[in-house]
Amino acid sequence: MLLQARLDALKANFEKNLAPPEVVAAIHRALDDLAASGAADRALKAGDRAPSFALPDPDGKIVSSDDLLARGPLVLTFYRGAWCPYCSLDLQALEEARMEIEARGATLVAISPQTAANSRKAQTQNKLGFLILGDKGGALSEKFGLRWAFPDYLREIHKKLGVDLAVFNGDDSWTLPMPARYVIAPDGTIAYAEVNPDYTRRPEPSEVFPVLEALKARRTAA
Repeated sequence: MLLQARLDALKANFEKNLAPPEVVAAIHRALDDLAASGAADRALKAGDRAPSFALPDPDGKIVSSDDLLARGPLVLTFYRGAWCPYCSLDLQALEEARMEIEARGATLVAISPQTAANSRKAQTQNKLGFLILGDKGGALSEKFGLRWAFPDYLREIHKKLGVDLAVFNGDDSWTLPMPARYVIAPDGTIAYAEVNPDYTRRPEPSEVFPVLEALKARRTAA
C-alpha cells in the first residue's frame, strides 16, 4: 500500500472514530491558517543552497552535514516527533525504501525537535536503520523556513490529547517543523524539495529515486 493511502486511512479513522468534532475542527482550522500564511511557499526550494548543520544523534554524537555530503547526496526528512502517528508511518515507509536510497549512493537522515529519548523511541518502535538527529528549538528547521508556532487553542487541544510539546521536545517554544523532504546534492545545492503545511500529506519515498539517479549520473559523467 502506498504511503499516502496509509496516511489517509489513519486520518479517516482518527476523525471518524477517535477525535471529538471540536478537536477535528480546531486541527483543520490550524492547518488552514498555516496554509493560508504562505509559510510553505517561503521554505527553501530546489536550486537553493542548503544550510549546513552539526546536530546530535540520540547518543549525543555530533553529526555534520559536511561529513554526510562528503559521502554523496543526502536525503533529509523533517518530521514532528515520535508522538505523531503520521510521522511514524512516514518513517516506516522511508525505512522500507532505505536500501533503494542507499543503492543510489545517498544517506537518509531524519530530523526532529524532540528529545534524544524520544528519538531513540522512534528508532526502536519503527525499526529504523537510519539516523534521527535532534534539532532542539528548531534552529535548523527555521533556517530551512519550516518552523512554525502553535496557536494557543491548538496547544490546549494537544495537551488534552496527551501531547505536551514542552515535555516531548524539552523546549517550551511550542514550535514544530512543517513536514518536509529534501535531497541535497554533494555540493550543498537542494536538488529536490517537498514541503506541505498539512502533516497528513507526505510524498512517496520513491519520488527521490529519479533525483538520486540524475545526481549519480552527473557524478559518473564528471
